[in-house]
Amino acid sequence: MGPKGAETRERLLDATQELIEAGGYLGAGLNQVIAASGAPRGSLYFHFPGGKDQLVGESVRRAGRAIGSDLEGLADSSTSVAEFVEAVLRHLGRRLEGSGWHKGCPVATVALETASINTSLQEACSEVYASWEEALRARLAGHPDADDLAVTILALVEGALLLARTHRSLEPLDRVARRIGALVD
Repeated sequence: MGPKGAETRERLLDATQELIEAGGYLGAGLNQVIAASGAPRGSLYFHFPGGKDQLVGESVRRAGRAIGSDLEGLADSSTSVAEFVEAVLRHLGRRLEGSGWHKGCPVATVALETASINTSLQEACSEVYASWEEALRARLAGHPDADDLAVTILALVEGALLLARTHRSLEPLDRVARRIGALVD
């Protein structure tokens, strides 16, 4: 694939990621993806012969890697687990608020809509969540409850993002940051 083909593929993935973050799987129709990306319809099927499920699955994985990279950077710049989690919540809160409350978790809506009916998308969402759990577990290394805490923290963050998006307020993220600090200290 040449540079132009790679650029078209990236535009399709960018558009899909924006649409699924704002409206989930159901909010990312192929016509909307084509319109938002400016790519020709034929390019969509050339780059994603598996159709919408392949496109959304790759977008979820790609978004998961981006957030995972953010987690790694925040882990490197934090001195404690509590400081790390607070930084993660601040980062996600700024992202959410800056998007006009549209960009919550790039995985949650797709997972909720498709996990029980679409194995390939359930697997994509599961892979992303597992990678985030691993990043949290790595930061919690040495803590006696690292495995349980990683899952607990991820669940609290996901729930706080949902509440923050619903209430259009960063307060749930702030509250969860305080509680997680108490859990890990």
